[in-house]
Amino acid sequence: MNLFDQIGEDIKKAMLAKDNVRRDTLRNVKKEFLEAKTAKAGDDFDDAQAIQILRKMVKKGEDAAQIFMTQNREDLAQEELSQVAVLKQYLPATMSVEEVEKVVSELISQLGVTSIKEMGKVMGAASKQLSGRTDNKTISEVIKKMLS
Repeated sequence: MNLFDQIGEDIKKAMLAKDNVRRDTLRNVKKEFLEAKTAKAGDDFDDAQAIQILRKMVKKGEDAAQIFMTQNREDLAQEELSQVAVLKQYLPATMSVEEVEKVVSELISQLGVTSIKEMGKVMGAASKQLSGRTDNKTISEVIKKMLS
């Protein structure tokens, strides 16, 4: 079962369990999936695209929670964080920094990169290879550390 179908099934389960936070969060996810699916009329909607959308939604929710915290709106921050927790259940486990360092060091040696000026080459290759398993911020930090 792909992620799109799984979300649909979990919406039904959340409705039966009267779990409003989960239901509303998953409805938002399904809306985003449907918008992405219709935007690319000829393409198939696969799990990689779904994960990308979920990561974007998690980042948006975490950023919103952070803003609410700085404005002393704990109630709204907790609401955002509870939605983020639901979203994170559908994301694959992220790689540790050590695992990212290993992959990046292999890429650096394969590409023959020696200076920070060539960071873009490594970043492009690492982003493709590690897509869905870690975020670009982590990749960038590891590359900078290794090339400095």
